Amino acid sequence: MSTSVETSDVIVVGAGLAGLAAAAEVADAGKRVLLLDQEPEQSLGGQAFWSLGGLFFVDSPEQRRMGIKDSRDLAMQDWLGSAQFDREEDRWPRRWAEAYVDFASGEKRAWLREMGHRTFPIVGWAERGDGRADGHGNSVPRFHITWGTGPGVVDPFERRVREHAATGRLTFGFRHQVDDLIVEDDAVVGVRGTLLEPSAIERGKASSRVAVGEFELRAQAVIVTSGGIGGNHDLVRKTWPKRLGTPPKTMVAGVPAHVDGRMLGITEAAGARVINPDRMWHYVEGIRNWDPIWDNHGIRILPGPSSLWLDATGKRLPAPYFPGFDTLGTLTHLRTTGYDYSWFVLTQKIIEKEFALSGSEQNPDLTGKDIKLLLSRVKSGAPGPIEAFKQHGDDFIVADDLADLVRGMNEVGDKPLIVEAELRELIEARDREIDNSFTKDAQVTAIRGARTYRGDKLIRVASPHKILDPKAGPLIAVRLNVLTRKTLGGLETDLDGRCLTSDGTPLPGLYAAGEVNGFGGGGMMGYNALEGTFLGGCLFSGRTAGRAAAQAI
Repeated sequence: MSTSVETSDVIVVGAGLAGLAAAAEVADAGKRVLLLDQEPEQSLGGQAFWSLGGLFFVDSPEQRRMGIKDSRDLAMQDWLGSAQFDREEDRWPRRWAEAYVDFASGEKRAWLREMGHRTFPIVGWAERGDGRADGHGNSVPRFHITWGTGPGVVDPFERRVREHAATGRLTFGFRHQVDDLIVEDDAVVGVRGTLLEPSAIERGKASSRVAVGEFELRAQAVIVTSGGIGGNHDLVRKTWPKRLGTPPKTMVAGVPAHVDGRMLGITEAAGARVINPDRMWHYVEGIRNWDPIWDNHGIRILPGPSSLWLDATGKRLPAPYFPGFDTLGTLTHLRTTGYDYSWFVLTQKIIEKEFALSGSEQNPDLTGKDIKLLLSRVKSGAPGPIEAFKQHGDDFIVADDLADLVRGMNEVGDKPLIVEAELRELIEARDREIDNSFTKDAQVTAIRGARTYRGDKLIRVASPHKILDPKAGPLIAVRLNVLTRKTLGGLETDLDGRCLTSDGTPLPGLYAAGEVNGFGGGGMMGYNALEGTFLGGCLFSGRTAGRAAAQAI
């Protein structure tokens, strides 16, 4: 096997969004940077490419145009109520949280716009919370969808690094699998690893791990931006916390297989400290992709609030576990049922207005910046990708009457668990609450409350109606699976992105950014994520680490 040895000023391990941001900042400062990734060039941008491109902004012009009153103080209240910091290790995560909210309410939007980034004008209201003003969730809509979705977020940073590559200041090292950090005199001075054979595999699909050589690369600083553990279900189960119940035996993968968590262990072995490994964020509205890109490919439904949510046995979930409200609270509740799946029951009228799918490839109008296609969303009928799942998805049942719907649910479920008479009684009780503008049903109240927000009334929340009303049909049931996604803990870092050791001191020469360090500090989101914070966390921590590393050398 051949061995290559090179030197640079800074090495960035991981060419996802955080890595792109870090590398661009290093090169902007006039330093030479090596950007490494075990995947081929066609996977540049990593997991962010597949995202819907949602970003967390505070008191933005888009919010103000929609009549939303937001502020730094309200956002901080929501963040701390969601994070619920309660550990000694939360010192740096909390400081990162405060810095990030300052960023999101300050220069974040202008910084991105200067690079050409634009957002969809209607702000989404994701993760609405647990029902407490000072508890988990967003008090107001803050989910700003990028015009161009995930690729639209990646593009400005890819453009910057490619411009630096053209000048020779930045060098790409695709198919470089880092196996070890080089530590000399108690400082990180480079990386060693395996050169993998070239691969023309489609973006997102598992690439070959056939070795063709070895490498040793040295630098004055190494920035680890290798992502989380969501593609490694064995590691997800190993770190699954007791507070969330037992880990599911079956899950769908919200990320490609290369999101494997390898660099967490490698970096920890070099002397860095990993904190909060039990904090994670997995969705409960996952559906199997009928046209998968990667193995066990799952897509998340981003639901409006109207679907009736049932456990696997047909029992209605209690408040506040409504669609789109409290992800981990709902996950915790469902893990007590003894089953790995649950159900949405809804109508055609609901699916047409309330179902969106997370993923750039599932939103061709927004991703392709196609205004004509975007306008088709206001016409009757569900968007094309939703209809495709209705027709082809293994988790979808469509029926004209409840008897046929139940029959289909029992065929798709693990075994016949749904009793038609019981489900009919439950739905009829809910439907009677629609007859008046006032109700004791908390979910119906939440639906009506959501429609007081102009954005929800326009495109996200169906007008309240009876589920068994034939005019709203056909009836639809969707089997929902646990979908792996975000790692909320990771490498502990200070506000410069420097990796810390077990005694709290920086490990010279080593930095981290993105999901591998819980998006900042080792877990700036605490126990819960406010949606739109994944991409923004990558950008903020990548920018911070890149600037700090460049200045230090």
